[in-house]
Amino acid sequence: MKLVPLGDRVVLKQLVAEETTASGIVLPGQAQEKPQMAAVVAVGPGTEDVKMEVAVDDQVVFSKYAGTEVKIDGEELIIIKQQDILAVVK
Repeated sequence: MKLVPLGDRVVLKQLVAEETTASGIVLPGQAQEKPQMAAVVAVGPGTEDVKMEVAVDDQVVFSKYAGTEVKIDGEELIIIKQQDILAVVK
């Protein structure tokens, strides 16, 4: 199944990183706060007023409480408006 966003929406897949404490204990992704970095999976066509500035495979930083989380084929994705993306990581 393919998710195609409408208008100025973007589909993101959160980047999961394991974190190691100073004493060497590995914290799994579920034990820590979700990162606000993600990879762009799909981009909508934009609107008359909003030109899309991100592309598929860009890594982005997004607002903490932005978007709607969905689960498609066992994969957790986030659908957000482009205005909730704060930066593109180069």
